Amino acid sequence: MVKHRNPIFTFLYYENVELDNSASERAIRNIKVKQKISGQFKTDKGGESFAILRTIIDTAIKAKVDVKDTLNLIAHSKCCPV
Repeated sequence: MVKHRNPIFTFLYYENVELDNSASERAIRNIKVKQKISGQFKTDKGGESFAILRTIIDTAIKAKVDVKDTLNLIAHSKCCPV
């Protein structure tokens, strides 16, 4: 622990760092539930698209931004071709 104390105790030095990884675990929960219900994604592209959308939605929620407005902005944006 002495060798890796800085990464282990990062939360002691920066107050905006959480002391557990629950947020990360919650972020992957949606994917695991989707896999459990349907058994799998039908294509790699479908899994990738789901992951991208969940990332955008989770980021909007964490930033306290309206999810619907965020998705509409992305859908109507000309800067990010899909």
